[in-house]
Amino acid sequence: MQRILLCTDGSNFAQSNYQYAAWFGDRLGATIDVLHVTDARSRAAADARNFSGSIGLGTSESLLQRLVALEHEKAKLDHERAKLILQEAQETLSAAGQPPAKLLHEVGYFIDCLQHLEQNTDLIILGKRGESENIAPDHLGANLERLIRSSHKPCLVTSREFQPIDRLLVAYDDSPSCRKLLDFLSECAALKALEIHVLTVTKKPGDATTNPCLAQAKQRLSAAGIEAHYHLVPGNSETAIAQFCDQAKINLLMIGAYGHSRIRHFVIGSTTAQILRSSRIPVFVYR
Repeated sequence: MQRILLCTDGSNFAQSNYQYAAWFGDRLGATIDVLHVTDARSRAAADARNFSGSIGLGTSESLLQRLVALEHEKAKLDHERAKLILQEAQETLSAAGQPPAKLLHEVGYFIDCLQHLEQNTDLIILGKRGESENIAPDHLGANLERLIRSSHKPCLVTSREFQPIDRLLVAYDDSPSCRKLLDFLSECAALKALEIHVLTVTKKPGDATTNPCLAQAKQRLSAAGIEAHYHLVPGNSETAIAQFCDQAKINLLMIGAYGHSRIRHFVIGSTTAQILRSSRIPVFVYR
């Protein structure tokens, strides 16, 4: 991985975003570009207003002129806010020894902006929720769900609080995205040096040493010289993974975006979505 795209909106998740970006940038030897997108939806809504059918023409013209003036002022404030957010990101990353290569301010729709940026990006980092985190704290940010549905790049979803990473867990179900995740892990020297756990959740109790799913994972990682700890746990995937993360003091969870029963191209895998909502640690989602 050579380029990281860090997405920020200046919310409470931003500070941990910067710290995780610096951690990965340092370990991967990657450059960091910082992106802030000014949402165009409010501007589009204002442009669409039409008062001519309900009030007099003169009054309508006056209101429209005032709305145009307000939109111009809002655009100036949005630009100043973006400048301050990107400046803070630059200062924080530079203080961590990872000054950003580019500071990017886009006006439009988040996903549309990403479409022309992600082709030169290897990893996208953003917070679980954004500015509206206090309105719906148990939900994922709308931009995050759209990103995971549409992007073809790995995504690191950060938690509110930063903690150094020394133990990672791979939630493994032998799906195509999980196999690609193991290939990535096998090639990433920085992550290979961590304490690695591989967990498979089953409906019935079993022996980790004879489970075919874990056997395939072990074969792949052993071929790359990775010594990992393998675990087979019965139960519900979301609950079992969360409990294991707490018990083993995991700092980073790695998971495939889709399991075997995914509905292609339309929704995030249900287990992945549930884990993203409830996780208190960063989640690395691999497509």
